[in-house]
Amino acid sequence: MSSALNILKEVFGYPAFRGQQAEVIGHLASGGDCLVLMPTGGGKSLCYQIPALLRDGAAIVVSPLIALMQNQVAALHEIGVRAAVLNSSLSLQQAAEVEQKLLTGEYDLLYVAPERLLTARFLNLISRIPIALFAIDEAHCVSQWGHDFRPEYIQLSVLHERFPLVPRIALTATADMDTRKEIIERLGLDEARIFVSSFDRPNIRYQIIDKTNSRAQLLTFLRTEHLGDTGIVYCLSRKKVEETAAWLTAQGLRAIAYHAGMSMQERSLNQERFLREEGIIMVATIAFGMGIDKPDVRFVAHLDLPRSIEGYYQETGRAGRDGQAASAWMVYGLGDVIQQRRMIEESEAQLKFKQVAARKLEAMLSLCETTTCRRLRILRYFGETTNDAEACGNCDVCLNPPQVWDATVEVQKALSCVYRSGQTFGAGHLIDILRGNQTERVKEWHHDRLSTFGIGKELPESTWRGIFRQIVALGLLTVDSESHGALHLTEASRAVLKGQQTIQLRRQTKQTQASGKQISADVALLDETERYLWEQLRNWRAKMAKEHGVPAYVIFHDATLRELARQCPKTEDELRQVTGIGARKLDKYGDYLIEILRNCESRAGW
Repeated sequence: MSSALNILKEVFGYPAFRGQQAEVIGHLASGGDCLVLMPTGGGKSLCYQIPALLRDGAAIVVSPLIALMQNQVAALHEIGVRAAVLNSSLSLQQAAEVEQKLLTGEYDLLYVAPERLLTARFLNLISRIPIALFAIDEAHCVSQWGHDFRPEYIQLSVLHERFPLVPRIALTATADMDTRKEIIERLGLDEARIFVSSFDRPNIRYQIIDKTNSRAQLLTFLRTEHLGDTGIVYCLSRKKVEETAAWLTAQGLRAIAYHAGMSMQERSLNQERFLREEGIIMVATIAFGMGIDKPDVRFVAHLDLPRSIEGYYQETGRAGRDGQAASAWMVYGLGDVIQQRRMIEESEAQLKFKQVAARKLEAMLSLCETTTCRRLRILRYFGETTNDAEACGNCDVCLNPPQVWDATVEVQKALSCVYRSGQTFGAGHLIDILRGNQTERVKEWHHDRLSTFGIGKELPESTWRGIFRQIVALGLLTVDSESHGALHLTEASRAVLKGQQTIQLRRQTKQTQASGKQISADVALLDETERYLWEQLRNWRAKMAKEHGVPAYVIFHDATLRELARQCPKTEDELRQVTGIGARKLDKYGDYLIEILRNCESRAGW
């Protein structure tokens, strides 16, 4: 491990391992298989990159996304590691050159898509070289129940069959207990050692609010908390993505779109803009984001309900990879619940899949409706043992505890209205009946003659919508996908109607005025002179990134620039002590940094 620590310091520029990194690296480097579950930003890539440098041969890294491979290889090139990609972005000649260099031992790591790896040609190619290890990134893609399922991943067990002596490491940031079992079974990792880090991302502030006008609510959130920040806005449909991006642009924000219906060229262009420029808002479907390692994403917003906690956790985890303050914000309403339930029912999937999808949705709804710490809910879902005394203090429930009220009578009214109107109408019409609204539809169906007409007029429409949303989430009502969202009673509603069960509901939550833009704690601690240095260093970094054709964070992370601004090193020995500056970057950029810091020092009058 002394060699591993030396590589960490000299090549990657970090002073010490974090969490279980050292254990994972030691186990893999000595030839053992392992499954690693670490949160986004936890340093998973080092767990196979360092063993790749310690062991003989080339490490074969299986990655599902071309953009992710290219960015990781660009970052490795910056620190002097011999790495390459082999994917469909290369011409035939370029691919042939990579293959030839692989055969002559010129690479330490080769990144490849699962589709290419599984070809007979590629398997024959790597059978001719010494292989250091196989790394299977985003291993949750093997799960048929997950939202990122990739059929090719199921066939990756061929690696163990063809190369039984080569150690393997499977890595993911998102896997509940069932998904872990599936990864182990499908990849043949029965003898592998399992490393599970905490799923907690304490720098992320979780906030879920009742949906009223999602666009206006999003704009308020962006302008009060994240004006000028880089972030991602997730929408369920391609149409909504395009409309939201256009609307944000019209409001003066730098928004671009991404979804699977766009051309490959347009998607690639927008992704590159997001990675390389600052202050870009990417509006996207879940087709965007897996493997995106941009460290300074300050927020992830959801305008539609995710299908599962796994999806929500993975998507929100793209914020704050640098460990600094970030937001996970979502608006959620009755329509989301109905839409997701309808999608499950209308799916052509097998019954077992629908049952799994329904369970995952129930867990997601419980997270939305919880009256206790959201972070604890997420951690418990992933199997982490916690107690209520460990509430995070950094989610909306902890910061503004919701009020709970006895809504038994109101729920009985709602359920009775569903029954008496024939269980063939949606929430909007039912609310009109309860509030005594003489709409054309109410008159047409003579629902003004029902005993439930007007019995809920003392409550505003927004409150009734919250009631219906919560009782659908509680399973007291179900959605008929064949009749445009008609609500039906369930067996569970019987006890409530008979007065045998009381119902406690959350009072409707509103978007609270933020205390202001969340500023990184480290940046907030910089004094005036240090902030001047910080800005000068950022300008220089942007220039270098443009010249090298890589995202700014590939040159140096924000954390490294902040440390430079604070310490203001004046010699190479002092630069060597700064986190994130390894030997290659010291040789490459050391003189520039010293000159910038000296010039800034003289201008600041130190």
